Amino acid sequence: MKGYVFALLLAMPSMACFAGFDEGTVAYEAKDYQTALKEFLPLANDGDAESQVKIGSMYDNGEGVVQDDSKAADWYRKAAEQGLPKAQILLGIMYQTGIGVTKSDSRAADWYRKAAEQGDALAQLMLGSSYYNGWGVTQDYSKAFQWYRKAAEQGSVDVQLGDMYYNGQGVSRSYPQAANWYHKAAEQGDADAQFNLGLMYHHGEGVAQDYTQATNWYRKAAEQGNADAQFNLGLMYYHGEGVAQDYTQATNWYRKAAEQGNADAQFNLGLMYYHGEGVAQDYTQAANWYRKAAEQGNIGSQYILGLLFYNGDGVVQDHSEAAKWFRKAAEKGYVDAQYDLGLIYYNGEGVTQDYRLAFEWYCKAATQGRSDALNNLGVMYKTGKWVEKNLVLAHMFYNLAAINGDETAKDNRDRVTPQLTTAQLNEAQELASKWVKGQPLPTVTKTYPSSSKKRK
Repeated sequence: MKGYVFALLLAMPSMACFAGFDEGTVAYEAKDYQTALKEFLPLANDGDAESQVKIGSMYDNGEGVVQDDSKAADWYRKAAEQGLPKAQILLGIMYQTGIGVTKSDSRAADWYRKAAEQGDALAQLMLGSSYYNGWGVTQDYSKAFQWYRKAAEQGSVDVQLGDMYYNGQGVSRSYPQAANWYHKAAEQGDADAQFNLGLMYHHGEGVAQDYTQATNWYRKAAEQGNADAQFNLGLMYYHGEGVAQDYTQATNWYRKAAEQGNADAQFNLGLMYYHGEGVAQDYTQAANWYRKAAEQGNIGSQYILGLLFYNGDGVVQDHSEAAKWFRKAAEKGYVDAQYDLGLIYYNGEGVTQDYRLAFEWYCKAATQGRSDALNNLGVMYKTGKWVEKNLVLAHMFYNLAAINGDETAKDNRDRVTPQLTTAQLNEAQELASKWVKGQPLPTVTKTYPSSSKKRK
């Protein structure tokens, strides 16, 4: 950010009119820094603010002098105290980054304000960011909006202005206004705005849904290296939305985003290699990309990496590693991982066999409605594995799974039914009928005499 702003500021036209300044500028642009310094220094010592900024920049970048951030800040300060906006901004950046001076967000905001109040659009953007993020000032979305708007009225549109309309921060939420400001910033080449405008067209927020326009804006941002846009462009090619379906192009854009560390793209690239879509099928490459995403916390990748280790696809089979990755996904609520982790503990694969942990993970998966987890809980209650044998609960769990279409559970339920008394069967059916997915699993509330006759 500093380098970009610095280059932009130095490109601003100079108001200096002292003899020697033009000669210094010509020498500087020709990279004859010694001559430039010779021309600028006398002017700077005489109080010319533009020359002071030039010398500050030379110390900032080590051009013709030994690089020295402290001296750069000193020269910027001399010019800033004379009211030169570009110097005030540069000094503000140094305070914000703690380069050449003791870091101070409040002093940074003070210098941005001095330049902003003179009408400098870049300073208005910087001050808007200070208020938006609470850097050196009390966070205030309304003031942030005001300063972003002032800059926008001068033609300097920041993506944040669209974000504020989108999120209703400092202004009433308005998707059409968000799309309008994203469009203005996007046309100025802002990659984040181009990506966000693509999202608006993709989802039909504030504009009519238009996959072609979404793809167009994703592409503009993607070509500037925006990883999120590269990933979304890959999705558009994969699904054939706004472009002809093309798995090779999808893979190409996923890869660009994945190589920048985008976990979703790494996951999808793993899928492409696993299924051989757009690339030759390669389980090793699939495992490689799943691992990269899994290590960033991508839940789906953690689960699939567990499956790869369990089956030995693209990696050396290792049930212990499988259990490790299943656990990571299971602890985040991934139902398939919870069920498979329960299986691993039940069978003692890669872990010490532990019916208690198997039961606990089955319960977590069953609470989310996983049919085979419900069935397996029925098995544990039927056989008395870790839990006390209870045919009422066994029937109830079998029944819940059977209702979801699990044929094995249906057979299990039908086999246990004759072992229940009429009262027990009624309770099992009542418990099953009242349970709703996501609620705590039912428990038996009644006791029955041991002499009760079983159904025939």
